[in-house]
Amino acid sequence: MFKSIKKAGVALAVAAGLSGAAFSAQAADTYTLDPSHTSVIFIVNHLGFSDFQGRFAGTTGELTLDRENPAASSATITIDLNQIDTGVEALDNHMKTADFFNVESFPTATFTSTSVELVGDNAATVTGDLTLLGETKPLVLDVTLSGEGTHPMTGDEVVGFSADGVVTRTDYGMDFLVPGVGDEVTLQISSEFLKQK
Repeated sequence: MFKSIKKAGVALAVAAGLSGAAFSAQAADTYTLDPSHTSVIFIVNHLGFSDFQGRFAGTTGELTLDRENPAASSATITIDLNQIDTGVEALDNHMKTADFFNVESFPTATFTSTSVELVGDNAATVTGDLTLLGETKPLVLDVTLSGEGTHPMTGDEVVGFSADGVVTRTDYGMDFLVPGVGDEVTLQISSEFLKQK
C-alpha cells in the first residue's frame, strides 16, 4: 500500500492493515506480529456517561507482503480473549462469561484479510472476516503506516501500523445490556511486524 512506499517497490498488507517498506527485491515476504509491541484497545459507551476502554494482550499474527501486487498481500491476526484487561478484575472475569465473550467455548477472535484498497500515500482500507463467538462477519479497518525500517537494537526489519474499525457486537450475538452498554465497539490497533529471515 501507500503510493510513496509502493513506488519504492514495497507494499504491506496487514490483516488489520496494510503498510510498506523497501527491504529487498523479493516479490513476497513473511512477517510475524510482535506481541510485545502490539496494542488492541476497545472503546464502548457506558450508559451514555463515558466511553469505557479496555485492551487485549496475547495477540499473534502473520502477514505476507507482496511487493509486486500489494492487493494480493494478506494477513491473519488472532486475539486471546482470555487476556482481556479493563483494569478491574471483577469486570474482566464477567466479560469472560457467556454474557460477553464466553471464553470457555470461544477463547479467541480471528481477523483474516480479504481485500485491500489503497486510499493515499500512507493509508489503506482493509476488509476482512472477523470470527467472534462462532460467528464470522466482515470488518473494515482504516489503516495507516506508522513507520518502517531497521530496528536499532536488534537489526530486525520492522513495519509498524495503526488501524481503526467498528464492531457491532449484536452481529455476533453479544446483546447483553444493549443499548445501555453500546452496541458499537471501536477498535484501535497499533502493532509492529518483524520480517522473517
